Amino acid sequence: MIETFLIGTYTHKSSEGVYELQLDTEKKQLQNLELVGRAGNPTYVAESKAHKVYAIDAESEDGKKIGGLKVFDAAEKPFKALSKNLIAGPNPAYVAVDEDRQLVFTANYHTGAVIVYKINADGTLTTTDTVKHTGAVGPAPEQQDGPHPHFADLTPDKRLVSCDLGEDTVYLYDLSDEGKLTEKSTFKCAAGFGPRHIVFNTDKNVAYLVGELGSAVDVLDYDAQAGKFTLREELKTIPRDWTEHNGAAAIRLSSDNRFVYVSNRGYNSIATLKVEDNGELSLIDQTPSEGDFPRDFNFNADESFIILVNQNTDNATLYSRDADSGKLTMVQKNFEVPEGVCVAAVK
Repeated sequence: MIETFLIGTYTHKSSEGVYELQLDTEKKQLQNLELVGRAGNPTYVAESKAHKVYAIDAESEDGKKIGGLKVFDAAEKPFKALSKNLIAGPNPAYVAVDEDRQLVFTANYHTGAVIVYKINADGTLTTTDTVKHTGAVGPAPEQQDGPHPHFADLTPDKRLVSCDLGEDTVYLYDLSDEGKLTEKSTFKCAAGFGPRHIVFNTDKNVAYLVGELGSAVDVLDYDAQAGKFTLREELKTIPRDWTEHNGAAAIRLSSDNRFVYVSNRGYNSIATLKVEDNGELSLIDQTPSEGDFPRDFNFNADESFIILVNQNTDNATLYSRDADSGKLTMVQKNFEVPEGVCVAAVK
């Protein structure tokens, strides 16, 4: 079976934008990397069911940075550019789609803004709301230049959650059908934790929050009725005796809610964590990334494989995954992917 994935990248070196690659599940190999959409630093991409691709985009105008989203129609190859939603300043870090309400969200690490867009009939976007984080920042050097929202996506009960790495804060918003945000609550992490991304275990009513700066995962109880998070435990994603730099990056939860995976940039691994009966986690394995600075990774359709991209060494690694033990086995390495930072399955 052939499965296709979108790859978001930086464009500092040889990359030219958004790529596609194929996974041949029978041959257990990655193949046929292809440039499908030109954009500047499309570090995150999201595709709608209508096959519109919303890609982060960074450009310049009169010598000044402008950033936002570039919208592509994925029905053609290369993708057809439909529109751009760019404003003054650097580009966002994250983009996601709300199919039910036909909305798109971005989180801008550099400007502190979370923006909501309405999807128009032709797939283009209209801004419906913008909130700017203005809270106190954490103690780490990476936090000193202001709020840094790194994530904005849906909770299982269709609220919007945003992780702010600069403020050590998770924001929870009520979200209207028209794309308007109302702050519901905030959760304050330990100082210097640097929350980056979050996933939800609906079986256990908990969320798993990865801290980039803390190289750890917080297990949070999520009270959907009250709309708030409460800390239950924190677990490191690297050995405690590791003294060199590490930044935790992506976090994924298997669809059976049994295993959590986290990429470690510096220690250069994927950490495998088992979900215990009470929803808490135990670290059971570390699998080398076979490259430097592993950013994002993702499952294939039946979750028998994981594809990981290493940003600094321009390569992807393919792993087979044992559904019973959760453990990963490398089956292919050194597949060339320029400056890869995002892996998303084509819909």
